Amino acid sequence: MLTLTLQDESMAGQILRTIEIQVENEQMTVRELISARVREEVDRYNAKAGDIYQGLIQPGDAEATLNGYAYKMRSKRFVDPEKQVYVALDAFKKNNFFVLVDNMQVTSLEETILVDARTKVSFIRLMPLVGG
Repeated sequence: MLTLTLQDESMAGQILRTIEIQVENEQMTVRELISARVREEVDRYNAKAGDIYQGLIQPGDAEATLNGYAYKMRSKRFVDPEKQVYVALDAFKKNNFFVLVDNMQVTSLEETILVDARTKVSFIRLMPLVGG
């Protein structure tokens, strides 16, 4: 097993949040990377079932908070990891966020990446413009 550190960053490069995940292989697809990240976030939330969900994708029945990666759940409930993975993969395909691996953007879910303990992985969510 390999521990991989992932970062959520702002468009300006500010680190907003760091999460560690365990991966089994040094070679994986972007799909596997996103799926592993989302499952880890869901598992952490479901284990404590608090009122704040911290993750890449906003669960249904949750309100966004001022922190772009934290959501206030309207009621404490179980979050379905498979549904969250599906939504995250769809969001990646729609360019709602992008992923940098060692400062290089990956563009396909099927792209294979090599990772080790020094690999830098950043998730950058694109914020919609507000106004006219």
